[in-house]
Amino acid sequence: MKTVLFFCSLLIAGAASAASQDQPQDYGWSIVLTPQAGAGLSRMSLPTDVYLHARSASLDDVRLFDGSGKPLAFAITAPPVQSRTQRDSIPVNIFPVVGTQVSHSNLDGFDIHTGNDGRLLSVSSREGTAPGMASRLQALVLDAGKQSKDGRINALRFTLPHDTDNYNAQVLLEVSDDLKQWDAIATTTLNWLRNSDAQTLANDRIDFAPRSFRYARLSWQYGEPIAFAAIDAQQLSQTAIAAPRASIALQGTAGKSGGERLYATPIAIPADSISLQLDDSNTVMPVTLGVYHQANTAPQHRLRLRPRTTTSGHFEALLNTTFYRINVDGKEKISGELSMPVVQTAQWVLRPQIESATVMNSKSMLHLGWTPAQLVFLASGKPPYQLAFGKQGASAAALPLSQVAPGVKPEELLALPTATPGQLVALNGTAPVQKTPDSAGLRLAALWAALLLGVAVLGFFAWRLLTQIRQEPRA
Repeated sequence: MKTVLFFCSLLIAGAASAASQDQPQDYGWSIVLTPQAGAGLSRMSLPTDVYLHARSASLDDVRLFDGSGKPLAFAITAPPVQSRTQRDSIPVNIFPVVGTQVSHSNLDGFDIHTGNDGRLLSVSSREGTAPGMASRLQALVLDAGKQSKDGRINALRFTLPHDTDNYNAQVLLEVSDDLKQWDAIATTTLNWLRNSDAQTLANDRIDFAPRSFRYARLSWQYGEPIAFAAIDAQQLSQTAIAAPRASIALQGTAGKSGGERLYATPIAIPADSISLQLDDSNTVMPVTLGVYHQANTAPQHRLRLRPRTTTSGHFEALLNTTFYRINVDGKEKISGELSMPVVQTAQWVLRPQIESATVMNSKSMLHLGWTPAQLVFLASGKPPYQLAFGKQGASAAALPLSQVAPGVKPEELLALPTATPGQLVALNGTAPVQKTPDSAGLRLAALWAALLLGVAVLGFFAWRLLTQIRQEPRA
């Protein structure tokens, strides 16, 4: 009896597993991914075709399979922030601070003159020369010039005077933006040692954490103060690199009201820029861009995902702008892309604010732009790896990045090797497959037949057991 129950439970579990198994053939489209040789973790920008053919606004129908059809773990995350670091050497202007009083950091007795642009002009002492007191170098005030917005200085490099071969001193570096408040940021020992063969061993730099400042002050803690022949500042400039962009051009159709144009849009596109390519020259078109909501659904202005729209519902205006294409002095000026918060919708609606025959007959293309997400996966299993998508009603399969690439931070994604996507391939036609493939159907039918057989056997044993129980009192 227990054996029969165990057998039946196995059959039921097997049937349920077969019915819920995800396979590449269940999806409408696929792209083969080729990782770099020997790569484990790999990354790539989601191809534009994924956004054009996915059936879910949140990419829930994206799957990754190996060559045997086994599902693989993957994550979909925002593209990593990229920047370019540039190092420039900037000569600084040197102003000696000369006086009779020995002071390492006090400039109260000196007159400092600057130009209207902040450029340092002179540093002079207010005191006269006392009898028997010789003026000597007290410090150096440096002007590094106006820094760029993204510029930071992280080091100063010193050049000895031509008549000095050996030198050793400890210096203190202070910085300021107004020549009043000074911050001490570094102290170091500078030394140069030259041998008889004119070979020099030198420690000629002060390194510190990158920071922005205009003025610096160098004073001596020990050693003889000298006027260096040159001082150069090393400036670091970081420039943000925009992530790769994707775009699509949509052909409009006539709407229900005068001049209205409807643009069918793939639901998965997270559009954050929009523009209109006007066919006619010398055209200025003030428009309202928006979406339609179902008649029984109140508009939600903060909602970014709008998976369903209808032309018979409520219109929600999202943007008011003016597109143009005009000739000015022989040069054509064209309106560019308009940035906006991310909007996902199945249809954009363009309504002209001024009705005209030109607008009503326009076949202008609507352009949408977006930043593709990053796909991160572990190249395990048997290649080739297949990215499948295009299935209505699929549940989300993407995992958090921490579960796919433990210990890898989003900013470290750039170090991962990139996979190469292949060509778009239609699976079982251009429409997603909604039925079970023939081979899987035969297996499923066999499992259900075995299950019914098991239930029949179980019923037979139950009938025999009940018969024996009824006969026991008579015996």
